[in-house]
Amino acid sequence: MTLTAKIKSVLDSLRSPSKADLKDALLQIDMKLEDLAQLPEPSEGKPYNRKLLYINDEVELLVMNWSQLECAPHDHGNSHGWIQVISGTSLNSVYEVKGNSLPKELFYQYHHKGQYFYAPKKAVHKMKASNHTDMVTLHLYSPPITGMIVYDLQKCAACIVSDDCGAWWPDEQYQKVKEIKLNMKLNK
Repeated sequence: MTLTAKIKSVLDSLRSPSKADLKDALLQIDMKLEDLAQLPEPSEGKPYNRKLLYINDEVELLVMNWSQLECAPHDHGNSHGWIQVISGTSLNSVYEVKGNSLPKELFYQYHHKGQYFYAPKKAVHKMKASNHTDMVTLHLYSPPITGMIVYDLQKCAACIVSDDCGAWWPDEQYQKVKEIKLNMKLNK
């Protein structure tokens, strides 16, 4: 069975998958770096380049190849999902957001090759490759991400980005679906 057929057979049957359903699907797919032919190179000046492996109305599966840049703090809209570290080590920082205040970093964690971590709905985090490792991650979200909010802590701003924008401040005006002015104070 090809990788594409395996992914399709596992993900086609999911309907409003739970946290456990999504993790089980990733475990069944059992993706390895050698399974990922023609992995997109990290984009110049961006934290990662991504490749969509599968999408339907219920889920999306993406692989990301990371540069040494960190992504911006962001949520995943109304989606939740799991992130699997295929290679390298991830430094994942988790934030708290109250109302329209600046996100406040709560803690960070390292996730190494073979580890999984969960991204709840509306949770804000940022990621980067740790210790100059070549990091590749696999992301399974339900439903497919739309309405992602990206934060720029220096500009004290946030925006809802278009579905073709990654977890960084948009380069193109059309990618800024809605800009949000944040309060200058960190939430307490």
